[in-house]
Amino acid sequence: MPPKAANPGLNKNLIILHLTVFVWGFTGILGQLITISAVNLVWYRVIIAVISLFFYVLFYKKTHKISVKSYPKLVLTGALVGGHWILFFASIKLSTVPVTLVCLSSMTLFTAILEPLINKKRISKMEIVAGVLIITGIVLIFKFESHYTKGIIAGLTSALMASLFSIINSRFVQKVEATIIAFYELLGAFIWITLYLVVTHGFNQSMIPKPADVGYLLLLGTVCTSLAYVAGVSVMRELSAFRAALITNLEPVYGIILAFIFFGNMNKMTGGFWVGALIILSTIFLFPVAQKQVARRKARA
Repeated sequence: MPPKAANPGLNKNLIILHLTVFVWGFTGILGQLITISAVNLVWYRVIIAVISLFFYVLFYKKTHKISVKSYPKLVLTGALVGGHWILFFASIKLSTVPVTLVCLSSMTLFTAILEPLINKKRISKMEIVAGVLIITGIVLIFKFESHYTKGIIAGLTSALMASLFSIINSRFVQKVEATIIAFYELLGAFIWITLYLVVTHGFNQSMIPKPADVGYLLLLGTVCTSLAYVAGVSVMRELSAFRAALITNLEPVYGIILAFIFFGNMNKMTGGFWVGALIILSTIFLFPVAQKQVARRKARA
């Protein structure tokens, strides 16, 4: 049998996703630099992203016709997106950028379990093994970084929400353009967070960002949100939710390196943290290699 030709569309999407993940790695830095609370931060993030996406759709005349049934689904998915970001930034403020980013790696295990259940597919043993290894790494981090318990719990819950909306988007993107999905989901996130702030009387003096925060918020809302979110959703046409989640786990690599460059706080992490992080990152890098080996053996059989 001749070797199978590489899929250029797949390779292009892999490059786009890797670039997107690098941008996401920078959001942790911005989260630590911005001084307002996690909820307020995400409220500004989504409103800036929604406005920028609105003008993008208007300028490029993107089609926004979707079925009536899709509107509430996209808006409800926005609640998951908003919750994911709030817990992500809360985790950073309760712990550190490296701890939060490594906890986010549990998205792989959540996706390995939830994607087959939601899409009614067979659960992959290899994906479960990869997920268990990642959880092992997280347990080690949890054990040695116990003073960050609240931050770790927030980070893990954030990863669960990210897994859910990634799986949902992998289905939506087959029918709806990525830009439109991003617009309505971020609009939904804005609506839900606004309702929460109204109920909790959150619109007060604490909402006013400091002058230094304004530039960071604009960067976060445009490049790190609207642009990166559209790119992240668009690649789901070719990539499975699990494969996207696996590559997304490179975010800790970029985030930890950037945290060291900006804050130089790597020496605050214990040996247990680095052992756990090594297990997680090794799994991420070795999984595609193991997957190819298994595929070759099956082809020979």
